[in-house]
Amino acid sequence: MSHPVITALPWLAVALLAAGCGKVREEGKSNALEAATSAYGSAIRWGYYETALGYLHPDQRRELPPGLEDIRVTSYEVVQPPLRQDDDSAIQVVRVEYLHDEVQRVKGLTDRQTWRYDPDTKTWWLHSGLPPLR
Repeated sequence: MSHPVITALPWLAVALLAAGCGKVREEGKSNALEAATSAYGSAIRWGYYETALGYLHPDQRRELPPGLEDIRVTSYEVVQPPLRQDDDSAIQVVRVEYLHDEVQRVKGLTDRQTWRYDPDTKTWWLHSGLPPLR
């Protein structure tokens, strides 16, 4: 007859392994969110609007708004880092300042970004759209 502790050890190992896998999966998802928001922010900051458009969910992609070629972003500051709402969505708030070349006036806006995770593609997509730089 085996001791109950020895009998329970394999089950305990399986439970610990499953918990560890879940943590690794969650950590990977969080790292992917950080990478997506950071790369998107860099694209906006440096005026790579076509690249930034690629972070929008495919169902929401449209033509770039006219006049973006005359907009130069002077500041992109994360006010609130991505805050997970649940497993598959997050909110990030940024402050964008930009210069419209034709009028030489600095404008600013607060952009509340909604990001959602697609488990099929394992990708975070921006659902709130590009900031309205006008």
